[in-house]
Amino acid sequence: MKSAAVVNFAPEKGSVEIREVDRPTLGEEDVLLEVANVGVCGSDLHQWTADHSWPVNYPVILGHEFGGHIVELGSAVGGWKEGDRVVSETAAIIDSSNPMSRRGFYNLDPTRKGFGYGVDGAMTKYVRVPSRILHAVDDALPLEHACLTEPCCVAFNAVVRNARIEPGDRVVVMGPGTIGILCAAMARLCGAEVALVGLESDRQRLEIAHLNYGCDVIVGDPRDWARQRDGLGCDGVIDAAGVSATLEVAIDVVRPAGWISKVGWGRQPLNFSLDPLVQKNVTLQGSFSHHWAIWERVLALLTSGQLNVAPIIGGVWPIDQWHDAFEKMHRGDVVKSVLKPV
Repeated sequence: MKSAAVVNFAPEKGSVEIREVDRPTLGEEDVLLEVANVGVCGSDLHQWTADHSWPVNYPVILGHEFGGHIVELGSAVGGWKEGDRVVSETAAIIDSSNPMSRRGFYNLDPTRKGFGYGVDGAMTKYVRVPSRILHAVDDALPLEHACLTEPCCVAFNAVVRNARIEPGDRVVVMGPGTIGILCAAMARLCGAEVALVGLESDRQRLEIAHLNYGCDVIVGDPRDWARQRDGLGCDGVIDAAGVSATLEVAIDVVRPAGWISKVGWGRQPLNFSLDPLVQKNVTLQGSFSHHWAIWERVLALLTSGQLNVAPIIGGVWPIDQWHDAFEKMHRGDVVKSVLKPV
């Protein structure tokens, strides 16, 4: 049995196409998931445009933000049954004996391989998933929303785990993409005043964040907003932009003894001094991926309605219209495109 899949087949720009792929075979601890919805991530776009900075195992099926129903179980799988509604984490392959995995931080295992670049992902009808990274989805949560648990977990890790927000803090978020908007929403849940910063071309996405998540929005320079209270700068910055240059802005606008949580990838080299970081005694924290406890907490937020991802979903496209979905997200016409295998 073959199904249509969105495949990134080579490192050159534009090397993505629909291919017919076989139904995966299972290992004894795997499940077969029939994909209901899969979100398009910025990393999928970067592999499509060939400006990514991570190794890719070509050819590979794209897609790591997904949810669906279990249709088959490996012989050693317990605790799950056919028909269960689930979402999956991204750490498809880990070394369980790695020191980071033993500490519960398998997301930081250097040998980790994820869906959509290291192993085949979910932009197709069926995907093989290790049962260890499944999470149950409550019937009250639509799978169209549940498939965005993964970017919500990225934001939760950057804002809640790897920053130190207190109610009343002023926080600048750089970059109004999916992760930036979700980071802003998380910071608002933590009780912060939040300004989301973007470019003139980002106005539509900034407005979504303003209307739905209560953020102030800034096109261009955030210095005046950051220094509004006492002239020293904002309490923290979440750098969710996909370029390196925004780190210089973050260091400039954060107050002495403040913090920066950097979650956005930017492969460009830095061409400025980090001396102000030292002089201001600022904490610079990287933030990558997520783990089991974060997924459970985020699913609780989504199910309760405390975090609502509906405003960022710009549309749902059938898998054979992947190009339109990618283009709309790449141009900034929508915050998040979602695909639905047919």
